[in-house]
Amino acid sequence: MFETRPDREAEVVLVGRSNVGKSTLMREITGYDVAAGKRPGVTQKPNHYDWVGPDFVITDLPGFGFMEGVPADRREAIKTDIVRYIETHAEKILAGVVVLDGSAAVEIIDRHSGPESVPHAVELFGFLRDVGIPPVLAVNKMDKVDSRDDCLDAIGDRFGLYPPWRQWQDTIAPITAKRGNIDALNQAVRGHLHEAERDDLFQFF
Repeated sequence: MFETRPDREAEVVLVGRSNVGKSTLMREITGYDVAAGKRPGVTQKPNHYDWVGPDFVITDLPGFGFMEGVPADRREAIKTDIVRYIETHAEKILAGVVVLDGSAAVEIIDRHSGPESVPHAVELFGFLRDVGIPPVLAVNKMDKVDSRDDCLDAIGDRFGLYPPWRQWQDTIAPITAKRGNIDALNQAVRGHLHEAERDDLFQFF
């Protein structure tokens, strides 16, 4: 199911829990009409968007965590497939965008934190770094957040990015994809593309 990747040398991937707005963000970035829904788990296989000219693909990987009507073993299999996909293509992935729901991220992370557990999003963020992929936290749905700076400071803190969040603007990008407000993400991704000497890909961000 995950062996559908176009043969491209450069890639940016979107990852995150179900229902955080990855598909909406993908639609905003690409201009393509991406299937999105209110029910978690709409995307269960990678969605790739490549262009005829540039040697580049952007991939929306399936959401992880709770998915209504999806059995636990299937959810675990999807998570395993996501990790395997990233490992396999790590050398070609220039940035990994971890999409969070800004209005719920801290509560979800804290609920799943414990002596023997690491929240999926935090684990994935560390995994991206471990395999040499620059991670970017796209903190979505910021229109639903009361105190912007407090929210972003708290999220950064959970990922080891100590406050104030503004010193991490290459890594923490507050957005509202549904309203087309993704400038902070574009700037963060461009920074990593520049480091990879791929300024030619700025046209997509």
